[in-house]
Amino acid sequence: MVRPCRRPQCKEWLVQTTFPRLMLDHAQARPDAPALREKSFGIWQTTSWSQLAALVRQLACGLAEAGLQRGDHVVVVGDNRPRLYASMLAVQALGGVPVPLYQDAASLEFVFPINNAEVRFAVVENQEQVDKLLEIRTQCPQLACIWYDDPRGLRKYDEPGLAALDMLAEAGAARHQRDTGFFDAAVARCQPHDVAAMFFTSGTTGNPKGVVHTHFSLLDRAAAGQAFDKLTNREEVLAYMPPAWIGQNIFSYAQWLCCGYIVNCPESAATVTIDLKEVGPTYYFAPPRVFEGLLTSVMIRMEDASPLKRKLFDACMAVARRVGPALLDGQPVSAMDKLKWRLGDWAIYGPLRNSLGLSRVRVAYTAGEAIGPDLFTFYRSIGVNLKQLYGSTETAVFVCLQPDHEARADTVGVPVQGVEIKLADNGEIMVKSPGLLKEYYKNPAATAEVLTADGWYHTGDAGFIDDSGHLKIIDRHKDVGRLQGGAHDGAMFAPKYVENKLKFFPFIKEAVAFGDRRDRVCAFINIDMEAVGNWAERRNLGYAGYADIAQKPEVYDLIRDCVEKVNADLAHDALLAGSQVTRFLILHKELDADDGEMTRTRKVKRGAIAGKYGVLVDALYGGKTEQYIETVVTFEDGRSGSVSATLKIADAKTFPAMKKAA
Repeated sequence: MVRPCRRPQCKEWLVQTTFPRLMLDHAQARPDAPALREKSFGIWQTTSWSQLAALVRQLACGLAEAGLQRGDHVVVVGDNRPRLYASMLAVQALGGVPVPLYQDAASLEFVFPINNAEVRFAVVENQEQVDKLLEIRTQCPQLACIWYDDPRGLRKYDEPGLAALDMLAEAGAARHQRDTGFFDAAVARCQPHDVAAMFFTSGTTGNPKGVVHTHFSLLDRAAAGQAFDKLTNREEVLAYMPPAWIGQNIFSYAQWLCCGYIVNCPESAATVTIDLKEVGPTYYFAPPRVFEGLLTSVMIRMEDASPLKRKLFDACMAVARRVGPALLDGQPVSAMDKLKWRLGDWAIYGPLRNSLGLSRVRVAYTAGEAIGPDLFTFYRSIGVNLKQLYGSTETAVFVCLQPDHEARADTVGVPVQGVEIKLADNGEIMVKSPGLLKEYYKNPAATAEVLTADGWYHTGDAGFIDDSGHLKIIDRHKDVGRLQGGAHDGAMFAPKYVENKLKFFPFIKEAVAFGDRRDRVCAFINIDMEAVGNWAERRNLGYAGYADIAQKPEVYDLIRDCVEKVNADLAHDALLAGSQVTRFLILHKELDADDGEMTRTRKVKRGAIAGKYGVLVDALYGGKTEQYIETVVTFEDGRSGSVSATLKIADAKTFPAMKKAA
């Protein structure tokens, strides 16, 4: 059955506008209003809409002087920076296509996107990114010009086509003096259904695919989210995730230009936590791993607190879990419970929200992967309006959103403006939306696999729509499996669901579950070094590093307790009781994107991991109690090395399937 959205249709202006036009509209209507802030040397610097428009004009004219043509692709690599945002707008103003790439990617990961998109021009943040592009220049001979924003460390570089972004702006200013009407005429030529951006999917297998989006598809989804949550130009947003991730790009670029709110760029990854507190965003977006990290920091601090403070915290959190979500959802709560929660808010929840930088949040979203229900409930319990959304790069993010007062841990919301959802015969979710990709670049076969002739997109996710119209996601369709043999023969196995439950515990950073077509479920565990290290130090447990502490018997007991708590919880789920983890091991190294074990958005490449660590999988299912492993790793400077260890393998208690009490 097809479920249409329950929201009004898109605004008509969307079929008449583009990103550069929106920027100019804000500059004309609110010239002195802040558009962007960037923290530099500890001080927040503001760029107004009129200043942004002037910079975009200069950069666009400079790019035209350099030879940028309509349809050309321009790579943009770096953290969120005002001048990189301006560069993307300048490219779009000329009818070009910005292609943001992950700034933490190794240089070789740039080769395919640059060659696939025939990129001649690149705008990068700093010396690190310049070095990467220079390293691969022989493999990408068409890459003619590289402009950099931050000149530190680059003064003595003498490479053809390498120049500061300031020089590009100066050349553009001279061009504008000669031809004052050029920029406005270029912007006028841009049409809503022109290609606006290309995002390369991180991909869990094979080469990444270039997802092509138009101005209309991106702005339509941005406007749908704006209307859904009643966003205004008074919102404050912190842009700290990679701009190459479409989630960050929608929230701090497309919706920024739709709403005209303020985007704040942190000084560095190391200062994000401090900057979050200083900014106090009203509209916040983060993948589950960020919320997991924030919660881990809270739990670490509580472990170090006095017994009295820990007792007060536990008592208040018990009230919060029972009362907080109901209050946030507008449900009836007794006067006594309201009073208890308000006292807890004064003593614990309010200071905690302030410490996390979430005291001003009006709307917070999480997406990218499923969030553990306990983690979701924790934030709503302390008064943070955390909601879930569903979408992907191919859908320009916004497919389903959770309305206020209808946020639930086990759903991802209702279809939003312009979206229709149906389920294929095999249970796969299919979507029809104005925000769908135009195509996969130079890959018609892949495009035909996901887009039907009548406009439906195959999401690759398995799920269903419940009686209230909310969408429930089970797992990636290809990952949902069945157990074979043993006590739970034929039982459903949803690895991501199990992994998310394990990752709720602050001591577990990552988990990879195995079980499809096997008689039981086993798992690899990555411990959280900060949380476990703090736990060990308070117990005077010495260790020499990650590999050492990971194999401590005491740490195995700690993780076993977490696994068994997950098993006890799974025993109450009739569908997934068979997915209880029977055996596990703690890996000797952290899973890393540089080692091909995760995507740049930190999604585990389960197939690659199973192949790379096949000897460990065999040991888990072969009944061994330990296994030697040697692994090639990539260091931050690009060098390769190896780490080896003999890993212990532990059994975990499982529980008989039980029905929840009525």
